[in-house]
This record gives sequence, structure tokens and C-alpha cells, in this order.
Amino acid sequence: MRDHRGGGRSSARITISRVVGGALAKLALKQLGIEIVAYTSQVGNIALEADYHNYDLAQAETNAVRCPDAIKARQMEELISQVKAEGDTIGGIITCVIKGCPAGFGEPEFGKLHAQLGAAMLSINAVKGFEIGEGFYGATRRGSEQNDVFRTSQQPAAVTTETNHSGGIQGGISNGQDIYFRVAFKPVATLLRQQHTVDIEGNDITFTAQGRHDPCVLPRAVPVVEAMAAMTILDSYLLNKTVKI
Repeated sequence: MRDHRGGGRSSARITISRVVGGALAKLALKQLGIEIVAYTSQVGNIALEADYHNYDLAQAETNAVRCPDAIKARQMEELISQVKAEGDTIGGIITCVIKGCPAGFGEPEFGKLHAQLGAAMLSINAVKGFEIGEGFYGATRRGSEQNDVFRTSQQPAAVTTETNHSGGIQGGISNGQDIYFRVAFKPVATLLRQQHTVDIEGNDITFTAQGRHDPCVLPRAVPVVEAMAAMTILDSYLLNKTVKI
């Protein structure tokens, strides 16, 4: 079913059920000590530093664009307002951090945890890219620079890694470190300005969209990313509980 005002199958309004399911999943994960926080890390060419440790992620809910840096948030808001006034749209990136996920979630072959997270994120409207850990930046590095070296921790006694370039997942399985990834959202396709297109009969025409359309989906997409991450991690937890050898 389509809504000429901007709804229908391609509308982000269909994500409301995902957010409801994600809210329930987050409640269950909270009892396991797992916390999921997402935030807007880039709008257009206005970007935060890649390292999420440099920010108080709780500050993401203090402004309209859900960015943990107040100065960058104002710049993002100004850019979105400018783009809207021009009848245009703009994309960006959402970063998500999962803290407290224990080692052992995921599978080493077809059910890799990062593959599950990637599938979940790429199922969200307007998503065109996904990278986990240092992602594409890591492709420019050498193994001696990128490997997460294992070591034994004394307090508490456990095997951990000195670094976390891989984003908390190695060999498809969570390793107990923070899981972090980035999701790229394209600009909304519907512009409130004249565009060339083709009608139902194949004729070249010009068309100006009407209705309710956001100039940037990033602020609204943050809870959707959190929700999809929560449901994916909870699924992995439940699957992990059922597998016994």
C-alpha cells in the first residue's frame, strides 16, 4: 500500500515495528549487562572523530540531530536547514556501540555475528553501507598494525586483546570487547524540487514531489539502528543458549 503524501512501503514509517521490537530486546539485554548506543557521527561533510571514546555518548539525546558533540550538532542542524530550504536532501553516517557483549556470540562460518549485524543494518531504508571495527580504513594497514594481539588479564582472569581494531568480533564470534560499527545512509531520493523522471507510459517528464519528506533521515534513524542491533544481539544470545555439545 502506498501513501501519496510520502508513506507506503518505501517510507521509513514502516520501521516503527522494528523500534518496538528493539525496545523489548534492549530491556532483555539490559538484564544481561549489554548496552547499545547509537549516534549521528556525520551529516554531509560535517563529521566527528572516528574514535567513539572521545565522546560522552549520553549527550547524543540532548539535541535534535542526536550527535554527542554540541558544536558539531549545531553545524549539522544548520546544514540540514540549509539543504531543506533548497528543496534538497543530504545523507550521513550513524555509529553504533555495543558494550558488555560477552565472548562467544555468533558462528565461525555462515552465521558470523558481523554478517548478521550487517544484514540487519542493510535492511533499513536508505542504508547503503556498513563497516565494522576500523572497516575500510583497516584495509590500508598492515597486519602488524591491525592485528588485535591476545593477552591474559589478571583482574579478572581472562583472555582479552590489547587493541580492538576488529570491532569486538573475530572469526565471526564476539570476543568480549566493545562491538562498534558504522552505517551509511544515502540522501532521501524524494526532492522537493523539479526532477526529470519517466511516467508509467515511459515518457520523459519533469516532476516535483509533494507531501511529507525529511531532508535528512539520520536523526530519526538512530533509534532504528539501535533497535536492529538489539534484536540481532538478543537473537545471538538465544541461539548461543540452545547450542550445547
